[in-house]
Amino acid sequence: MSLMLGQYLRQFGQKLVRRKPQFREEPESSETHPPNTLDLVVIGLDNMLGAGIYILIGGVAKYVAGPAIILFLLVASLTTVLSGLCYVELAAGVERPGTVYFISYVTMGQLYAFISGWNLLLYLIIATACIAQAWSSTFDSLIGNHISEALGGTFSLQMPSFLASFPDFLALGLVLLLTGLLALRVYESTLIYKVFTGLNILVLSFIIVSGFIKGDLHNWKLMEQGHQLAAAGSGDAYSLGLRSSGRFGPFAFDAILRGAATCFYAFVGFAGIVSAGSKASRLQWSMPLAVVISFFICFLVCFGVSAALTLMVPYYLIQLESPLPQAFICVGWDSAKYVVAVGTLCILLYSLLSIMFIMAQLTYAMAEDGLLFRGLAWIPAPTDARTIMIRTTNACIIVRTVAPTGTPIMAVLVPGTLAAVMALLFDFTDLVVLMSFHSLLAYFLVTFSVLVLRCQRAQNGSQEKTEEETETNPEVEGGPLESEPEAGISGILKSLWFPPSTIPTWKSGRIVYGCASLLVLLLIILSLILYRWSSQVFSGDPVLTTVAVLLLLLITGVTVIIWRQPQNPSTLPFRVPAMPAVFLVSTSVNIYLMIQMTTRTWAQFGIWMATGFAIYFGYGIRHSLEENNDQQPAASTSKT
Repeated sequence: MSLMLGQYLRQFGQKLVRRKPQFREEPESSETHPPNTLDLVVIGLDNMLGAGIYILIGGVAKYVAGPAIILFLLVASLTTVLSGLCYVELAAGVERPGTVYFISYVTMGQLYAFISGWNLLLYLIIATACIAQAWSSTFDSLIGNHISEALGGTFSLQMPSFLASFPDFLALGLVLLLTGLLALRVYESTLIYKVFTGLNILVLSFIIVSGFIKGDLHNWKLMEQGHQLAAAGSGDAYSLGLRSSGRFGPFAFDAILRGAATCFYAFVGFAGIVSAGSKASRLQWSMPLAVVISFFICFLVCFGVSAALTLMVPYYLIQLESPLPQAFICVGWDSAKYVVAVGTLCILLYSLLSIMFIMAQLTYAMAEDGLLFRGLAWIPAPTDARTIMIRTTNACIIVRTVAPTGTPIMAVLVPGTLAAVMALLFDFTDLVVLMSFHSLLAYFLVTFSVLVLRCQRAQNGSQEKTEEETETNPEVEGGPLESEPEAGISGILKSLWFPPSTIPTWKSGRIVYGCASLLVLLLIILSLILYRWSSQVFSGDPVLTTVAVLLLLLITGVTVIIWRQPQNPSTLPFRVPAMPAVFLVSTSVNIYLMIQMTTRTWAQFGIWMATGFAIYFGYGIRHSLEENNDQQPAASTSKT
């Protein structure tokens, strides 16, 4: 009985870590020249300088940061650069880089891929709802706020506290309209891409220049009396709750950390660089340089826009959903309001269409792999089908028939409808915070994957067999006395400090995986202690200070053990330097900032993950494409 249970658990665990085979579609004919660093920078800026700037800056500056938002943007950009470089290394080992979901499936296995893909799907749905609400608010401000006043007066007393104050029917209609257009195969063209990219740059440049011309430096030196008068005049009681002494940074330290966590959404979009950079001529330099340069330019633009906004408008008077057009009214430049509003509407519409297209592609990919319901991958009446040959890593040839011209209707309609409902009912601020939460989680998953994969043995059948024989038969070389293992804790510590092999083995890979997981757990405990009892820890409380010091010592020891383990000698186009230290710094920041999120954000994320695990363990693990591929050879063998 115990033997059968152990065999069942082993098979179940193998399903969770089953990897997707890499393949290239052949022939791959492309007459375009390979992208250089400048091309990748342009692609990165187009992905980064999108809706995040128009959505985040107003709310963070008003409720969390004040004029000090520029410092939070700096913290968020530096931390995100580390995760971006880790993503470059993670994608460098994949023949056809794509989304985080695909790369995770190829490198880490099925369960890890589902978690990454399911969270990415959540991010895309929330981003769709959030951008639709921002578009609705900008349009409403352009026509005099008549829509919000009418809806607020009708529904404000009837909505539950955990939802928005009134339903946003305009955002609902916009998402449903674009969902229908995507279902009818209305896609973006290269001309539209260039036009909206140029328009985005013009609008942002106009805002920055206008802000420094029309702005007033006094808005960065507001004192407490000015806060009280402004709050009394605006009726904004909440804005006084977290202020300390005013001036450049008017909020308390805990609000500063929440602001840094929220600002992470402004720097998402480096995945486009990795996808396009797989064909670059100088792969080892083009992608990492493009990531760093794109982040630097994006920070400068975010810095300029946030500085211009807080110079033009006292931060407590910023309108949350439509901050930039309203700022020009405060400086007496009403005509510029319409120019900025129209440009903002166009850019948000373009970002919305792009995100919804990616959302449909991800849903289709996960459904086609069987991790989501296969009905979501249904393509009606496919025409122009073509047959391709897929060469797997095991030198097997698989023939598949695909229909590239068909539209996965359900993959467009289902997530689009869900995003429309969220845009209708959920509060704008909650959506922004939940988006930033996902960004932090995604960055953690990427750095964790890079650290674990570096210390795993090569995926080579003959080499694996040799290593297994060596590890299970240590008495092959040497006499009986030499083969006796050192007993006790000292022998275990010696083997951890001086690994017996210079290349990764199954044992060293498990050690790194376990130590990395333990390191994450220790960082979570330390972050919780610093978040709840930071004043007691730094004031010298004997119990809490001792616990914090012990946790720091354990974190240091576990990091050293990871550093001493052998790494895969295979050459990659790019490798992140000082990897254990980069993982420690990035993970510490990400975990600590995630803990700053509200209980409502954690509850919403928990409900989404519980739903995802129910789908995966109830359906996906039994209907995945890899599961069916494993069963087919077994069935054919039994027949023969």
